[in-house]
Amino acid sequence: MDGQLEILEQRRLSEQIRLDARYSPIIRNRLGQFATPYLLAEQITRCVLQLRPTNTPIRFLETSVGTGVFFSALKQILNPDSIQRAVGIEIDGDVAQTAQDLWQNHGLEVINADFTMLKSPETFNLVIGNPPYVRHHHLPKEQKSLLYQAVKQSTGLEISGLAGLYIYFILLTNSYLSDGGIAAWLVPSEFMDVNYGDILRRFFSRTVTLRRIHRFNPSDMQFDDALVSSTVVIYEKKHPMPSQSVLISYGGTLDKPDISEQVSFKTLGETKKWSQFPTQSKSKPIQTSVQPSLRLKDLFKIQRGIVTGANDFFILSRDNAETMGLPAQFLCPILPSPRYILETEIEADHLGFPQVTPQSVLIDCPLSPVEIKSHYPLLWDYFEGGIKKGVHQGYLTSRRMPWYRQEQREPAPFLCSYMGRSQNGKSPFRFFWNRSQAIAPNVYLMLYPINDLAEYLRQDPSFHTEIHQLLRAIDIQSITREGRVYGGALHKIEPHELGEVQITHTDKFTHPVRQLTLI
Repeated sequence: MDGQLEILEQRRLSEQIRLDARYSPIIRNRLGQFATPYLLAEQITRCVLQLRPTNTPIRFLETSVGTGVFFSALKQILNPDSIQRAVGIEIDGDVAQTAQDLWQNHGLEVINADFTMLKSPETFNLVIGNPPYVRHHHLPKEQKSLLYQAVKQSTGLEISGLAGLYIYFILLTNSYLSDGGIAAWLVPSEFMDVNYGDILRRFFSRTVTLRRIHRFNPSDMQFDDALVSSTVVIYEKKHPMPSQSVLISYGGTLDKPDISEQVSFKTLGETKKWSQFPTQSKSKPIQTSVQPSLRLKDLFKIQRGIVTGANDFFILSRDNAETMGLPAQFLCPILPSPRYILETEIEADHLGFPQVTPQSVLIDCPLSPVEIKSHYPLLWDYFEGGIKKGVHQGYLTSRRMPWYRQEQREPAPFLCSYMGRSQNGKSPFRFFWNRSQAIAPNVYLMLYPINDLAEYLRQDPSFHTEIHQLLRAIDIQSITREGRVYGGALHKIEPHELGEVQITHTDKFTHPVRQLTLI
């Protein structure tokens, strides 16, 4: 490393630490401020430079420059004369000023602005960046509307309202990239699987020519402060040919991945979930049932557990609710988090409460305030306490009538935990047989039997045991490949994704279960 540049990089790192300390991790999460480590930035930059023509002067752009880590890496790797122009855009005034102080004498022009609102006729042939990972629910409605219109005007594509800010950044940057120019992005791996990532998958497979995709192992987190797994995407602004292919790799580093595979653009364009690539794996192939197309959605209606909008207020311990004198008819048994449930078969007491610790209740009342004040003063006192705290003005509660009325769900006989980590070869998801009358909060997915399965269970309740065993026997790969994975190997799965999980190992069970595979 050049001596002067090494000193500058050390200064940059010190400034980055100082700037990060301004906000709590929660606030930085909302702002999407996750600084790229220098070694990772250098790894990405070297990979990109190997894929571009060496005799073309570089016009470099970074749309969320931060303190300039990618520019720092670029300066270390390249001959200074190779960089014809360099521009960095940064919305945070303090961060932009720091980047300017560090790099203005080394060729980087820093613009303090919101990139998504800029319009410039200038184009660049090299874009490298880590766009802000701001989730959709942290974007104001007005900003989403402006971003939607900007993307549609720039690309002709209509973006989902669930898309994170990084997706807007990538799509809007395309107009700044010159024909034949190369872009590289460090982005969350979620785009490879989630529905709202479809627009990005279509853009990568149909609009530009992909040169490389590398997905880091989720257990090898690239950021100390972001619970997100990372992928590097490199592409050239050139219309793709279906006969061409892209190198997709996984694990290890960009230059030394654990596994890799060439995948055709045609295959990518026809594939919904990209995290299945590379398909090479040391694990054994999945053993499917007699009819591999049978999925959980063929046997169950799957719904997310209820969302109260204010768990701390509406969910109480059973003992506390009784001590406060809250009327029992408005207290519904509700399960605690899966981490408190040791066994996957949840037994019930004589009142239908789950035999778990802690025992909790959900407050759910359909009566009007006038009726509650008149007949249940202690309950109204409790609700008045919630009003003083502003509970009734929450996002969900303000849309309910009355605000203390909950979603109406029947207790589900089978449940699946919504998220978890894979440890010691065990599945990150747990299936429960709920024999109680407790409903489930939104950290569970609720499975309601339908069609022939519902009839089997109605005629013979003992069949629940075998169905529970069937669910627990589902191959780990069958379920994890349908969900998504985040940093630290945290797996999540949504109801529609769980519905796509194939039923496996039915040969181990009795005739009724095998019959279900023939529906």
